[in-house]
Amino acid sequence: CYLEEMEGLKASSFLLAQGAEARVSVVEFCGRQCILKERYSKKYRHPTLDAKLTKQRVAQECRALIRCREIGVETPAVYHVDKDNGLLYLEYITPSATTKEIIDNFEDDISKKSEVAKNIGIIVGKLHANSVIHGDLTTSNIIQRDSGEYVVIDFGLSSVSTLEEDMAVDLYVLERALISSHIHAKEMFEAIVEAYKEHNPSTSTAVLHRLEDVRARGRKKTMVG
Repeated sequence: CYLEEMEGLKASSFLLAQGAEARVSVVEFCGRQCILKERYSKKYRHPTLDAKLTKQRVAQECRALIRCREIGVETPAVYHVDKDNGLLYLEYITPSATTKEIIDNFEDDISKKSEVAKNIGIIVGKLHANSVIHGDLTTSNIIQRDSGEYVVIDFGLSSVSTLEEDMAVDLYVLERALISSHIHAKEMFEAIVEAYKEHNPSTSTAVLHRLEDVRARGRKKTMVG
């Protein structure tokens, strides 16, 4: 089944997104439509090192996806992993909407936006309570199924860490994404933080304290250029 699908891959696929690290396409795989995430080869790296790092990143992303499901955070199902070629076959969630689209649709309704933000905070709290760092938290990387379930996607930069610094940086990335993409970002982040504290009670106080340091470094970097 796998070899047959690989032979017809180009004919049956279409590009969904393309970033610095990977190409994401929708393909037919073993009789079902799914997401194919293909990591690029880095030509500036030695081929042996590049192959090793690609395998490690694919394996880490796969572990993170599976770990999330174990702790009650919804992620796309993993159908197949090809570490040698840097390929990851995942559930194609459709119909769906990104939380960015959902928030934008609410326009000036802060109450509804805060409700979405609360769900984001619950998700991030669960991740950090179980030492999962997403690495690229944005409202485009949390989507909602047609059934209403929230699903976290794109764990390409994920890691496992118990460091408060890593969790604070994760939150900082999310905060900056809100500010750059949405009005009422302050109110939404406050709602995120409240839900986060509830679902990550053991380290949230220390993480939020460290977040202040991360913000200060970010402001200094912006001032210096």
